[in-house]
Amino acid sequence: MSSRFDLDAAPDTATDTAYMMAAINWGRRNLGATAPNPAVGCVIVRDGVIIGRGATQAGGRPHAETEAIRDAGEAARGATLYVSLEPCSHHGVTSPCADAIVAAGLARVVSAIEDPARRVAGRGHAKLVEAGIALRTGIAAGAARRLTLGHILRVTEGRPMVTLKLAETADGYAAGGEHDPRLMITGAAVNNRVHVMRAMHDAIMVGVGTVLADDPLMTVRLPGLEGRKPLRIVLDTHLRTPLASRLAATAGDWPTLAIAGEGASADAEAALVAKGVRVERAPLDAAGHVDLSAALRLLGKLGLTRVFSEGGPTVAGQLIERGLADEIVICTALKPLGRPGVPMLDPASRAALADEKRYVPLDDGLLGTDRVRHFERRS
Repeated sequence: MSSRFDLDAAPDTATDTAYMMAAINWGRRNLGATAPNPAVGCVIVRDGVIIGRGATQAGGRPHAETEAIRDAGEAARGATLYVSLEPCSHHGVTSPCADAIVAAGLARVVSAIEDPARRVAGRGHAKLVEAGIALRTGIAAGAARRLTLGHILRVTEGRPMVTLKLAETADGYAAGGEHDPRLMITGAAVNNRVHVMRAMHDAIMVGVGTVLADDPLMTVRLPGLEGRKPLRIVLDTHLRTPLASRLAATAGDWPTLAIAGEGASADAEAALVAKGVRVERAPLDAAGHVDLSAALRLLGKLGLTRVFSEGGPTVAGQLIERGLADEIVICTALKPLGRPGVPMLDPASRAALADEKRYVPLDDGLLGTDRVRHFERRS
């Protein structure tokens, strides 16, 4: 799809797509580190060679375009710039990227998608065209939207995107019986991949039931990723997170947030705050639990764009049935539990996931000895 600003009479779509995918993949390297800004990727190409690369840096500044222009230097003049999201056009902490592109003398820009943020929303593209730069839009738009979905949802719906990760035995259980020890369902390859996925999100979220049952640490524990510290979030209506839990005990070293109901104990809040846990309040749903939509809107106001949910079946079912799980990763072991346990999902949630009007299957394959399936919410 080309925009009304397209000035290129005969674009090479295959070539433009290849370079745009390079830009998107370069932007992915900083997913989980750029909030509240989106992770954007950019490459500059001259005579068939990439001469500059940039990704939005940690904390959201500098932007990808200015990083790529800096990398290319004077060679950027007359070249083509590929960027996964419309360049910004407003003055904020830094000058607009659209102005930097014009000043660098770029001859052509290929931009994957328009930025829906009200301060941009086509103005960046218009500024480039006004400066005489040839513009093409819509290349690899689906992949760019996946990269930027958290930003898009935050500015359009007020919430971050949610990736839901689930693990189940071959016969569909997430846990054993009430007094069974914690199940180690997946193998090393999937477990390592989960740590990578954690690092690619701003926050890791569970329900308090998972905290009480498993006492998780919810950190990124892979060599080279020690600096990634996603916010740890517990949906904890009545503030039942134990003070002796690993989450509370390590709250001084890893940022931790409990989202409680409006009527939760002030004493329990004070005790958690003393351990370093931040506590926020949210309205309750009809069942008397923290309302998930309200909790996600709260996280959006806090600047989060990407949340990785590793909660149990209750939270997972609500996310799926209410259309709040934007991406779903299901990791299935080859071995069954072989006895009654806790189902990973209830029948209604499984039916919703199987409904291709609601969720679209993307990938299905093996990682190590485990089957991994990937779904996305149909927008």
